[in-house]
Amino acid sequence: MKTILKSLGIAFLITLYFSCTEPKATTETEIVFNPEFEAVLDAYGDWQKWIDAKAMSYGMVHETNLTQESHYINLDSRKTRITSEYFEMGFDGEKTWISPNREAYSGKSIRFYHNLYFYFYSIPFVFTDPGVTVEKTEDKSLNGTLYPTFKVSFDNEIGDSPKDQYFMLINPETNRLEYLLYTVTFYGTDNPTFNALKYEDYRDNDGIFIPRILTGYVYENDSTKGIRYNVSFGDLLLLPEEFDSSIFEKPASGVYAD
Repeated sequence: MKTILKSLGIAFLITLYFSCTEPKATTETEIVFNPEFEAVLDAYGDWQKWIDAKAMSYGMVHETNLTQESHYINLDSRKTRITSEYFEMGFDGEKTWISPNREAYSGKSIRFYHNLYFYFYSIPFVFTDPGVTVEKTEDKSLNGTLYPTFKVSFDNEIGDSPKDQYFMLINPETNRLEYLLYTVTFYGTDNPTFNALKYEDYRDNDGIFIPRILTGYVYENDSTKGIRYNVSFGDLLLLPEEFDSSIFEKPASGVYAD
């Protein structure tokens, strides 16, 4: 990760972390899944650390244009803040906002973007959320390779897009996610097409294996085609206490936006 991102992200993180309210005692949460999915989680090392963490931060680089972002998330509430050279963006638990103005972000939706990469980066751990069902399904072929596959579905009240479809294609040697096939229904598409997302370069991060690179592809006829996007991650921290809620509030210079 670039030096500028490290210095910005870590300095900001230290300030925010130590401004939290009085620490609470942490407790482990025992979660039971079907044996096949739990075997996938076990391939990630001590995945219970993610379950027990209260906050998460990391740096991210869009490799196509080298823009950099720092992400801060309270994991229970999913309050989020993204800091970049061009904008700050967040979710305060009820509304999404952006600073200094809506024009600072060129994408279609603040609400869609604010947790997009957090969710992708945190798979399969986020699939342990209540209301998410993970079940083994028939193997799928991608680029001529047959992958053990898990289907993921969501209860109707989960998130903004409970009709999204996800299939996890698992590397049979490492038992970790290698490709994610997913649809996007956020914008009301009647017949959404599947996209492919590749997970690469897993690194040991304090006992948990995390991918460093995610690459999005066009998906056609059981094959990946042109690259849609490419992002890299670094400086991941899982923290035992939440960030102070004030960091997720809209700045005076910001505006609420969907």
